[in-house]
Amino acid sequence: MAGRPRGVDDVVILRATAEVIGRVGPAGLTLAAVAREVGLVPGTLVQRFGSKHGLLVALAEQSVKDADALHGRVREAHPSVLGALAALVVESMAPMATPESFANHLAFLCTDLTDPQLYEPALAAHRAQERVIRALLAEAVAAGELRAGTDVAAVAGSVQAVTAGVGLVWALDHRGTLAQRLRRELDALLAPHHPPRHRHDLEEA
Repeated sequence: MAGRPRGVDDVVILRATAEVIGRVGPAGLTLAAVAREVGLVPGTLVQRFGSKHGLLVALAEQSVKDADALHGRVREAHPSVLGALAALVVESMAPMATPESFANHLAFLCTDLTDPQLYEPALAAHRAQERVIRALLAEAVAAGELRAGTDVAAVAGSVQAVTAGVGLVWALDHRGTLAQRLRRELDALLAPHHPPRHRHDLEEA
């Protein structure tokens, strides 16, 4: 059994694929462009992923793993649970830091919605993100950062909807940075769910 070429991990290739998509969109994505990005030849990518379509399926599947990894990373880095949630939302949208890259990644999502092989891992990534957002919200309730009785499932759905909507509005009006807009809208969404003491602390901070 032949070994796969050494030197560049699949994860590195998949991250480079996401970067190339951000620059040129899925229509402009080629194995040659990704290979140049990571210093390989296109044949190596064919051996590993089979085709451009196979590469896109692998990228969608990697997004599921990335959601769990990002959860652990931001939680460890932030003493505040809601601070970790804000970081998770911002970092999950980091590849779309310009209106052009947002538009190109949105085009990739449209491809996911119409291709059965891409749709399933895209849906799994969406559900993985929802799961980690719910976990952080539940932890925030337990820590007293959100009111007891907060409907975690409903708020998690709203966080995902706000995240997607803010990106689209920001790509249209270009006001501030995407990270700034995400944090502002997330704060507005969560404000009614803060316990009175927590709201007072935020006002004095």
